[in-house]
Formats: sequence, structure tokens, C-alpha cells
Amino acid sequence: MQAERALHNTQQITVYRILFAISLGHFINDCMQSVVPALFPIIGPTMKLNYTEIGWIAFTLNITSSIMQPVFGILADKKPIPYFLPIAMFSSMLGMLGLALAPNFISVLLSVLFIGFGSAIFHPEGSRVAYMAAGNKRGLAQSIYQVGGNGGQSLAPLFTAFIFIGTGQFGTIWFTLLAAMGMCILFFVSNWYKQELAVQMPAAKKKTVKAEKSGWKKEIIVAICLLIFLVFARSWYGAGINNFFHFYMIEKFHSTIKHAQIYVFLFMAAGVAGTFFGGPLADRYGKRTVLLFSLIGSAPFALLLPYVPQWGVAPLLIIIGFILQSSFSVTVVYAQELLPGMIGLVSGLIVGLAFGMGALGAVIFGVIGDLYSLQTIMVFCSMLPLLGILTYLLPSDARIQEVHQKP
Repeated sequence: MQAERALHNTQQITVYRILFAISLGHFINDCMQSVVPALFPIIGPTMKLNYTEIGWIAFTLNITSSIMQPVFGILADKKPIPYFLPIAMFSSMLGMLGLALAPNFISVLLSVLFIGFGSAIFHPEGSRVAYMAAGNKRGLAQSIYQVGGNGGQSLAPLFTAFIFIGTGQFGTIWFTLLAAMGMCILFFVSNWYKQELAVQMPAAKKKTVKAEKSGWKKEIIVAICLLIFLVFARSWYGAGINNFFHFYMIEKFHSTIKHAQIYVFLFMAAGVAGTFFGGPLADRYGKRTVLLFSLIGSAPFALLLPYVPQWGVAPLLIIIGFILQSSFSVTVVYAQELLPGMIGLVSGLIVGLAFGMGALGAVIFGVIGDLYSLQTIMVFCSMLPLLGILTYLLPSDARIQEVHQKP
């Protein structure tokens, strides 16, 4: 009894040094990913790529991680492998090296595979580390962890504007140094992770058994499928803005590459802020409420975006980015409550499969851009947040607790 009480007290302690370290690792991992779209304005003209080919590069990056993340998530739930974290960063380092030297479209795709594979390995284990270090502050812990990743993704426009315009494609070689630093940080995290597993794994196994008895009820399965679809829709909107909005600004308002990238950065930076504040809002008003607000609340502004003059673009992008991404970390916590004890699988499904499969939108948007126009892409994107009305079909926070309290 005394040992169990000591274990319980240990699990209630929030280990901030590990949370900030894994968040920094998440930041570096997603910086590697953001290099790929940051290169589009550079390799597009130099390799004479059309919008469809650009869409395929984005699709390859995200589909690799999205398909493999649930696989590694299941493996992490059954047998966590702490030192997969630095191995994942090493895979991304190889991708950076490949991108720096890639002479054509096919070699770019091969390099992107290494980056996507590294991300697929990192996210389930990283999510488990954040969960284990959270103590009794799971919402805050998830926000800290996810802000790191979203922060890394938001830097893509700045990489283009302030690095790749000057250095060209070969500038990606400098990111191998960033990856090396990430490997050192994740090795430190892995050492803690390995020691903590010996303490927490027995309790985690008991919790997983309980989840298997109550988690796979029909209502929970339907809710998870709906949640995946909603994340899918949200990520489609992000794919349209992140991959094609700079081309839209250049074509419609005759912006320079650097100026156009600033607009995309505003959208993504606002999303980072939204990710952080979404957790506390969910604690106060409920997770499903924040999920509904993030899509429906951003819909009016998204519908206006393709039709406003240039002076109205930046304010709308900031508002949309903040509101839309306010549910990012909340979605993960909500899914963890739907499937307690299956942290790796949840990360694979929500952060990996649902978010990554949204990259299919990059391919479709590329085809639309080639067949019709960039304006058509933006109009199509503007209607996606309206799908948030389906959030009403998700079970309330109280209902989830009721389901899992049943014997």
C-alpha cells in the first residue's frame, strides 16, 4: 500500500524539465518538416515544378508520417522504445542532407521520405513522454508539447524569407546541425524516459487493460472516427494556406516571395498562440466546446478571406489561425480520454493519421490550381471550417466520464 501511494504521488508531479526538453525536441523535429514547404518557392522555379508536383512533395512528407505513426504508436503502447527518439532525429538529419544535394524531383521525394519517417517515429514516443511527465496537469503538458511542434512548423515562411532566398536549396545543409543538437536533447530525454518506464509501466499496463474493457464500445469508436474526420478537415485548410497561399499572394497582389511568406507566418504564429491558450479554455468551458468553437468560430472569417483587399488579409489570417488551432492540443487530450491507456495509438491517429492524411488536400489543391486557379483553391478552403457543425455529434466531456466509469 505504501509503495502504491508513493507511485501515485510520483505520477502527480509535473516534470517541467522533461516537458520543455521534449517540447524543444518537438520544435526541432517540426522545423525539419517545415523546411520542405519553405523550399517550394525556391525549388519550384529552379526545378520547373508545377503545382501538382509541389502537391505530391507535400503529400509524400505527410503521408509517410501519417501512415506509419499509428504503427509506431501501437508498438509504443505495447513496448516503448526510449532511444527511438534520437534515432528519429537522425532520420530527419539524413533527409536534410538529401534535400541540400537533391538534383531533381525524384531525389527530393526520396529525401522527404526520410524526414517523414523520422517524424513518424518521433511523435508517438514524444507524446508518451509528455503524458508521463505531465503529472496531474495533462492539459498544460499537452499544450507545452504541442506548442513546440506548432512553433517549428510556423517558421517555414521565415526560413524561406530569411534563409533560402539567400542560400538557395543548399541552405538546408545547415539544418543538419540543428538535427544534431536535437539528437543530444532527445538522448537526455530518453535516459529519463527509460528510468521512468521501470516505475510507471506496471500501472500503465493495468490502465490499458481497463481501457480495453470499456474503450472499444460502439459510441467511443464512432466518436474517434468523427474526431479523425474533423482533424482531417482542419488540416486540409492548413494545407491550403501553408502550401499555396504565398503563390496566391504573389499572383493576386503581386507580392514578393519574402512579403508573401510573412502572411503565411502570421497565420501559423497565431496558430501557435491558439494552441497554447486552447488548453486552459478547454479546462474552463469543456473540450467539446473548444472543438466546436475552433471550426465554427473561424468559419465566417475563412469565408471572407478570398474576397478581401490586401489590407484585410493579415488581420483575417491572424484571427483564423488563432481560432482554428485553439483545438489542436485539446483534440489530443479529448482523444486520450476516449481511449485511456492507449497514448501511442491516440497520437498516431490524431497527430499522425488524421493530420497527415490532410496532406491529401495538398495534392488535390495542386490539381485544382493547375486546372482552374489559385483563387479557386482559396474559395474551396474557405468552406472547410463549416464542417465543424458535426462536432455536435461528439459525446460531451461528462458523457465520456460516464462511459468509462461504467463497470
